[in-house]
Amino acid sequence: MQDGANTRRVTLTIRGVVQGVFFRESSRVEAARLGLAGSVRNLQDGGVELVAEGEAEAVEALVEWCHRGPPAARVTGVERRDEGITGVVGFVVLR
Repeated sequence: MQDGANTRRVTLTIRGVVQGVFFRESSRVEAARLGLAGSVRNLQDGGVELVAEGEAEAVEALVEWCHRGPPAARVTGVERRDEGITGVVGFVVLR
């Protein structure tokens, strides 16, 4: 993946009822559908951290999805940090 105007990397911290509702696995499936790379993990404070990189339009679609999450989630906030592309491959759920 090349760093350029059409690629983007973001780290999101998602808050609300986002653990125990299949948020990580659902976001992995959504990221794969969008062709994105990155990772997702639970945080000790009850939030979820998601890192995604790829085509800018696909990243923005995943960011929008994270504001809703899977059906059982109740997202109350999403913090966003834009970062430089690292060239990570694949999207994994971290334990």
